[in-house]
Amino acid sequence: MTVIWTKNGIVDNDPWTADSAEQGPKLLPLAEALEHAQDNAPFGVVLQPADDVAALAPILDRVAIIALTFPAFSDGRGFSQAALIRQRLGYEGELRAVGSVLLDQIPLMLRTGFDSFEVSHAPTIERLKENRLPGIDLHYQPSVAPAEAGQSYSWRRAAIVNG
Repeated sequence: MTVIWTKNGIVDNDPWTADSAEQGPKLLPLAEALEHAQDNAPFGVVLQPADDVAALAPILDRVAIIALTFPAFSDGRGFSQAALIRQRLGYEGELRAVGSVLLDQIPLMLRTGFDSFEVSHAPTIERLKENRLPGIDLHYQPSVAPAEAGQSYSWRRAAIVNG
């Protein structure tokens, strides 16, 4: 069983599919998405950990959803890809984590800009249904999402530009 979860709970009718035989909007691999960008149909992109997110820049305004693949719990390249997509490319659409997504990762994934999660791990699904995320109260690193207490980091220095 696989479910899609967002901060609002389990999504019942997610239209996005990576299966080319099914009807509905498609999640395409990067190479296919670059070719498909001229079509009028809505589409999404599935990025593998080694894919260059900068390749999306010319078509980003036509991409409805970006799914970042986590092939293993220990592979954190999707976190970096998410931060680059949000901060450098300025993408504001849906960002989804797919693959090996476990409960302990989700709070950190939310901080790096993910909106939705494709989860197949049964214990994780049960905790998400109960809306029981592990809590992390203090963070040393800045977040892509605005922090509730403000963006105050005493250790972070802003460069002064002489103009």
